[in-house]
Amino acid sequence: MSQTVAAVQRCPRCGNENSADSFACNFCGFRIKVERIENIRFFRRYEAEWVAPSPWFMKIFYLFVNAPRAFHDINHKRSKAPGWLIVLFSSLLYGLIGLAFVFHLDFGFSSTTTGQILQFLYSLSFFGSFFIFGFVFQSIYFLILIWLFTKGANYAVGFSDKLESRFEGIGETKTKFKEADISPFSIYKGGTMLRLEGAYKNKMLLCAFTPFLLMNSIKILIVLFGFTSVDPSTGFDAMFDSPIWAVLDVIDAITISTWVPILMTLAIRELSNSSTTRVLIPTIIIGVIVAIFFYFLRPTLFG
Repeated sequence: MSQTVAAVQRCPRCGNENSADSFACNFCGFRIKVERIENIRFFRRYEAEWVAPSPWFMKIFYLFVNAPRAFHDINHKRSKAPGWLIVLFSSLLYGLIGLAFVFHLDFGFSSTTTGQILQFLYSLSFFGSFFIFGFVFQSIYFLILIWLFTKGANYAVGFSDKLESRFEGIGETKTKFKEADISPFSIYKGGTMLRLEGAYKNKMLLCAFTPFLLMNSIKILIVLFGFTSVDPSTGFDAMFDSPIWAVLDVIDAITISTWVPILMTLAIRELSNSSTTRVLIPTIIIGVIVAIFFYFLRPTLFG
């Protein structure tokens, strides 16, 4: 007698049917399958009913203190994801790092009004240069990392296929609807809101780089107090040869190999309704590989 494997599972809370590979109910968000790793608070799925998107600053706050809640909120309204805001704020911190370097440069300006104006212009130019560099570099770097993490998720859980089946054609022309006419629960049911929000996937995944807001703030303090002052007229060898550069590289390497992959895992898991463990393993591996080749093999680390 032939046996038929059930292709669906019923949610114990709302009673609706879900696909067999779903880890949370596509209708009410209730956890259908609980992995062992989800016993850890940081990986526990957020199940509260979604009503309205939180302000952008609260999303960023929750990304630090309660990431599952943050991505649960962001996933319902991905067009409001603060991904590019995070890149912008991180770039502004790059500008402040530039000002921190200026603090150690003795240009020999006089204390006259003209000297103070020249000092201000030099400081402004450093800030602007570091800001522009930070924005361009981080935009390209983060998008490349998203591509790599997505490839890993495709191998582990079929991420792109899951998105395609849920969003029902992300690349198609969007139909305009009034927000008041769209039920927030359609995000689970694969309805209109879900399809309209599908194009903002990268805005959500960029939120996984929130740790750089904290790390760049720490680097500002390290540059301020770690480097010694130099006279530009005699060269920058004392600054370039400083072991502080290795400290800055290690901070970035640890961030990109641990914290960012964990947040990326939560974002991908929320988007595709997939296994936490199966997504986490390739994202950690990719993060470690990038850290090794991009940071740990730099001459600044091993001289």
